[in-house]
Amino acid sequence: MHREDGPSAQPHIPEPRTPDPSDSDGHLRFSVLGPVRAWRSAQALPSGSPQQRALLAALLLREGRTATAAELIDAIWGEDPPSQALAAVRTYASRLRKILDPGVLVSESGGYAVRIPADALDLQVAQELVAEAEKARAGGDRCQARLLINKSLGLWDGEPLASVPGPYAETQRARLEEWHLQLLETRLELDLDVGCHAEAVSELTALTAAHPLRERLRELLMLALYRSGRQAEALAVYADTRRLLADELGVDPRPELSALQQRILQADTELARPAEQPPPTAPQPARPAQLPATVPDFTGRATFVRELGHRLGSADGTVMAVSALAGIGGVGKTTLAVHVAHEAKPHFPDGQLYVDLQGAGHRAAEPETVLGAFLRALGTADAAIPDTLDERAALFRSLLDGRRILVLLDNARDAAQVRPLLPGTAGCAALVTSRVRMVDLAGAHLVDLDVMSPDEALRLFTRIVGEERVTAEREAALDVVAACGFLPLAIRIAASRLAARRTWTVSVLAAKLADERRRLDELQAGDLAVKATFELGYGQLEPAQARAFRLLGLADGPDISLTAAAATLGLPEHDTENLLEALVDTSLLESAAHGRYRFHDLVRLYARACAERDEQPPAEREAALSRLLDFYLATTARVFALERPGDRLVDHLASTVYEGLAFTDRHEALDWLYREANCLLACARQSFVGTRLRRAVDLLWAAKDLAESGANSKQYESTALAARDAARTSGDAHAEGRARTTLTSVHLVAGRYDEADDEATRARTLASGTGDHAPVPWSDNDRGIIAIVQERYEQAEEHLLKAVEGFRADANLVGAASALCNLSRVHLLLGRTASAIDLAQQGIAIYDGMGITVRLANGRYALGVALTHAGRHTEALEQFGDALRMFADDRQRLWEGTTHFRMAEAQFKARKPAIAAQHAEQALANGCIGGDRMRGNVLTLLGRALDALGQTDRARACWREALSVYEQLGVSDADQVRALLTPLAAA
Repeated sequence: MHREDGPSAQPHIPEPRTPDPSDSDGHLRFSVLGPVRAWRSAQALPSGSPQQRALLAALLLREGRTATAAELIDAIWGEDPPSQALAAVRTYASRLRKILDPGVLVSESGGYAVRIPADALDLQVAQELVAEAEKARAGGDRCQARLLINKSLGLWDGEPLASVPGPYAETQRARLEEWHLQLLETRLELDLDVGCHAEAVSELTALTAAHPLRERLRELLMLALYRSGRQAEALAVYADTRRLLADELGVDPRPELSALQQRILQADTELARPAEQPPPTAPQPARPAQLPATVPDFTGRATFVRELGHRLGSADGTVMAVSALAGIGGVGKTTLAVHVAHEAKPHFPDGQLYVDLQGAGHRAAEPETVLGAFLRALGTADAAIPDTLDERAALFRSLLDGRRILVLLDNARDAAQVRPLLPGTAGCAALVTSRVRMVDLAGAHLVDLDVMSPDEALRLFTRIVGEERVTAEREAALDVVAACGFLPLAIRIAASRLAARRTWTVSVLAAKLADERRRLDELQAGDLAVKATFELGYGQLEPAQARAFRLLGLADGPDISLTAAAATLGLPEHDTENLLEALVDTSLLESAAHGRYRFHDLVRLYARACAERDEQPPAEREAALSRLLDFYLATTARVFALERPGDRLVDHLASTVYEGLAFTDRHEALDWLYREANCLLACARQSFVGTRLRRAVDLLWAAKDLAESGANSKQYESTALAARDAARTSGDAHAEGRARTTLTSVHLVAGRYDEADDEATRARTLASGTGDHAPVPWSDNDRGIIAIVQERYEQAEEHLLKAVEGFRADANLVGAASALCNLSRVHLLLGRTASAIDLAQQGIAIYDGMGITVRLANGRYALGVALTHAGRHTEALEQFGDALRMFADDRQRLWEGTTHFRMAEAQFKARKPAIAAQHAEQALANGCIGGDRMRGNVLTLLGRALDALGQTDRARACWREALSVYEQLGVSDADQVRALLTPLAAA
């Protein structure tokens, strides 16, 4: 289905390896870690009969040493050689000599030898890589060791010495296969060392199924599961292993395995830690150095610097919170914190982490997002970063244990935002800045930072303006800093303006401040003081710069791109860039990255106040936001059209004046969509008013890929809810119908089917009532999907037939293809397998004909499901494999997971439980369309696969977790899982 109850690749089967075509040196290359082959550059050479390959393999494996004729005969034929064995050996050698370079195969002492450089044989290259990996590991560089072991494993191409006959090849094959397993174990140990435990579970599940008596693999699987928060399954692996060893060998698990079980039972916190850090002289793990640059003219605050520096220098896990008295902005919290952090760097040799928590804005940073960035900075692979806040916080604390790292949390909203981000271990420290006094942050040392003293303020002013100018007009300088209220940010802005204008005297600046200071003297606290300070910089702007400052401040979102800014201002990009760079020079705007700009939160508030006060006519404020909305809607529509050529949805969107950006290909378009997701959704939320409402809702509809991406699903959901509520409040039934259509998608992705059905039903009623036909077939399509999940198959068929009819009436073949693929699922569930396959193929034919990729993936997914039920598992897996690659290319992580689940189903039905379990693990790691219910489905299937592998205790653990999910949801699937558990419980 195109939004389904429940979606990395099929286990990798290497293609036949050939040397890199760029290798044009003409040298020979040989392989034995797979079929025995030879190449010259990229050209494969004929290796002859199996016996001739056996001769070549025997010589290659001797690494240049001579083998006598008798040894070669024994290697090829063993104890029963043919009567003409010697002649045959000579013939094989002669043939090989003809295809190889002169001097490679030599005759000496009645025997033969192959003389080649060490890097000409894949086995010797692999051995060298492993030797380098061992050195790196011994030196503490586990990441490099892991990389080298992976390179070594990449040289293998299936069974070593494949199809080579003879006792010597058989012995060497067994030796090489054992070595390969040892390398896999080493690589998996390193995976766990560097925190990739979740990634390792899938591979370990498959390996333990293939090698059930290999205890080291079981041990690694237990540890990986435990570190992934799956303690019950980890203990179940031990129980399965103990029973298997007793039944097969009559022995108990080895002591290391039993000790690990006891540590898991005791919830040993040491198990969650990565391997011990190397000694100081060894290479160190990732050492972040994220502190912003300290200002060169830092002045004053000597008491605070000493106090905080002393506490940081004797860090014992204490948290320090620096907050401004009464929440005044611009008092220098960040400047002081950054300066103190730089001073304390020698006490934290393992690194410094920094984040702006944006607590003063409308969209404070989410702790889980911050932890994700911190974990990456500490060297954690993306695949190893857990999904939940608690898991990320636990991993973060584990990685910091035993290290001395300073964490600077700038601009925090409150203690609740900060708590998950604290190290919590001795030797580390956290420095927090906030507008609020964090009396509820346990153990924190609170510092109230006031404005500067007159002497400190004058020193700061002097360091920026210059000693000579200030000395000549000391009284005027004192007047200036007093007019600034001794607020550091205000002083810095005023001094910077004076320093940039060499023709001004200090008295001129003081005179300019005099009238404004009367207002500031009356309002001594809060934003008014800061606002008056910003007035100094704003007053120096040229008219065009001032207009840009005012209008850009109106836009929500964490930052703004140059192209979006140009649309907001209604100017060409070149002119816009000049204006923005001028604002950066005046410190009223920050350059976040190339082509992106952002306001400090207080400056943004001031810019909006200026817009309300100064923008004439007032309608220009609305016009600017309208242009920005046009830009996002038009550009998002182009992304949609590139992703789904022929889909008529874009033809039903509200018209725009702005044309939007043009893209060279769909990948560039997707890059833009996901890069702009936060700003785009912020613009939509801001525009749910007045004449912009309908366009904002259409923007949300056109950007619906964000709902299924996983990365932006929560933000999309909150925006869709706001759209529905705004449309309902305003009485705009047209907008409400479309908003409810987008909200239906949100609920479907999350597996909330009752809510989805309610939204889809209302969306259809509203759309029909207003004559807005575009959402009607989409609502029918969604209701059909919901009815399938809720096992109302006749109603599902009715809804989907209406959807097909509605899409065709709109000439929307792409929509019709979607409904046909979903209808395929209904026919399947009603026992009409042949027609189900035909319907899915009809959908695919439409997608193929229109060059669509993202929905073609859904079509192949639907066909794969139908073929699975028809028992055509090989064909089904081909379809799923194609779908998986397309979903990955389109960054649809949840659909990737759902496809892994379907591949697990197909493999299980094909009686390949080990591969099924591997795919099920991948589905759990990715997440799936369908939310918690789909997770329950995956756990149930994983339990079945493990049970088929004889791992009944772990299977039971999976089923118990699935049962808990189903019971919380109150769905009938719980009965099926109880039935699975009952015979086991009775036994």
